[in-house]
Amino acid sequence: MPDIAIVPAPRELTATEGRWIAEDPAAEAVRTVVENLGETEYRIDVTPDGARLSAGSEDALRHAETTYEQLLDAAEPAEDGKVAVPAVRIADAPRFGWRGMMLDVARHFMPKDFVLRIIDVIALHRLNVLHLHLTDDQGWRVQIDAYPKLTEIGAWRDQSMVGKMTHHQTEFTYDGVRHGGFYTKDELREIVAYAGERGITVVPEIDLPGHMQAAIAAYPELGNFPENQLGVRQIWGISDDVLNVNDETVEFVKTVLREVLEIFPSPYIHLGGDECPAVQWGEADAAQKRQAELGLSEPSQLQGWFTAQVAEVLAEEGRRLVGWDEMVETDCPKDAVIMAWRSAQRGEVAVKAGHDTVMAPCESVYFDYYQGDPSTEPLAIGGFIPLEKVYDFEVIPAGLSAEEEARIVGTQCQIWTEYMEGPEQVGYMLLPRLSAFAERAWGSPRTSYDEFLTRLRPHLTRIERLGVNYRPLD
Repeated sequence: MPDIAIVPAPRELTATEGRWIAEDPAAEAVRTVVENLGETEYRIDVTPDGARLSAGSEDALRHAETTYEQLLDAAEPAEDGKVAVPAVRIADAPRFGWRGMMLDVARHFMPKDFVLRIIDVIALHRLNVLHLHLTDDQGWRVQIDAYPKLTEIGAWRDQSMVGKMTHHQTEFTYDGVRHGGFYTKDELREIVAYAGERGITVVPEIDLPGHMQAAIAAYPELGNFPENQLGVRQIWGISDDVLNVNDETVEFVKTVLREVLEIFPSPYIHLGGDECPAVQWGEADAAQKRQAELGLSEPSQLQGWFTAQVAEVLAEEGRRLVGWDEMVETDCPKDAVIMAWRSAQRGEVAVKAGHDTVMAPCESVYFDYYQGDPSTEPLAIGGFIPLEKVYDFEVIPAGLSAEEEARIVGTQCQIWTEYMEGPEQVGYMLLPRLSAFAERAWGSPRTSYDEFLTRLRPHLTRIERLGVNYRPLD
C-alpha cells in the first residue's frame, strides 16, 4: 500500500482491496453533487472499477477535488504508461464553518500576486476564509473614491523603525526607506473573484476607531486634535491618535464602508475594535461634550456608541459585523461575531455573552510569534509557537455547555506583518504552521505528532509547487 499523505487528514479514510488502473485518473473520475449528503459532506470512492467523487454541494465537491488531487500523489506507475490509484473510501466533512487565515497587509504591503498565492495555499488546506487586514496606523491599503487622500497620503510612510520594539521605548532607529502601496478596487475585485472560484470568502477589515493614524494623517479633521498634523505612523505598537466621535467622522466612516461593501460581497465585514485607547477622548472638548450628551460615565464607552453608529451601514446591506474580542466590553451589537484573540478565555467570555465566536487565541495561532530559538530565527514580535504546539491546539475550550460550544463557529490563524517585509518572510512564518492549523480547523482525527509529520513531509512539495516559501522542518 503506497503512503497516502493528505493534509488536512479526512475524518474517515479506509484503504480497501485492489487498485484502479487508469490512463488519466484526474480526468476519468466521476463527479456528482448528490442530495443524500449534507451540504458540507463529500465522499470519495476508488475501486478497481473507477473513482467517484460525490458531495452535497458545489463547495463540498471542491473539497473532494482537493483531497482527490492529494490522493493521486500516491498513485504508482502501471503497465502501458497508465497509473495505479490505491483503492480507498473517504467520508469527510469539516468540523467548523469558519476556517480562516488573517493576512495583515497594512504594516507591510503585500503585492496582489502574492495575495493570490496565499489564496491557493488556503484552498490547498481546505480553509474557506481570507481575512484581509487592510488599514492600520502604518498604512491604508484600499482605494476609496470619495476620499482619495486615504491612499495618496495614508498608503505611504517615509520610513519604518528598525529592530524590535519594546514597551516604553522612546528612541528609535529608522531605515530611511519609503514604504507603501495599496490595492485598487479592480485589484481587490480580482482577489475576491479568484477566492470565490475556490470557495473562499474574503473578509475585509477596516480597523476602527483606533488603529486609524494613517487615515488621520490623510484627513486631520478626523482626529481629536486636528491642529496637530500627523504623519503615517513609522513605529509599531498602539497609537493614542484615534478617530474623534463627531457626526462628520461618523459620516466619513459610513461613506468609506459603503464603498468597501461594493467591493466585497462577503456576508461578514470586520470593523476591528481592538486596542483603542480612550486617552484623547478624555482630553478633547468635543469628545467630552459627546460623552455628556450620551450620559456615559467613561470616555472608553464612546467606542461602543461610535461602532454602533457606523455599523448601521452593514445592517442596511444585510451584512454582519465582526470584531476583535475587546468589542464584547463596549456594548457592541448582539449579533456581532467576535474574534477571540487575547486568549482562549476571551472566547469563553464571548460565547457566554451570547456571541457567535471565532477562536483566534494569540497563544496558539498567532504566526508572527517565534517558531524556534530566537537567536537563529528571523526577528519576531515575541512568544513561542512551534509547529507541534499548533498541532496540539484545541479549538473549543473545555467546560462549555453544548449551547455555548455551538456558538464557536470556527477558528482562524493570524499573520501580523510588523516584522515581515515581504512574501518570503510571510511564507516562512506561515508555513507549515498553517498545515497543522488546518488539521484542527477541519476536525481531522487526532493522531500522534509523528504521524502528522509523515504526511507533512511530502505535503511540502505541494506548497513548493504553489511558489510560496516555508520554514524547513529540519
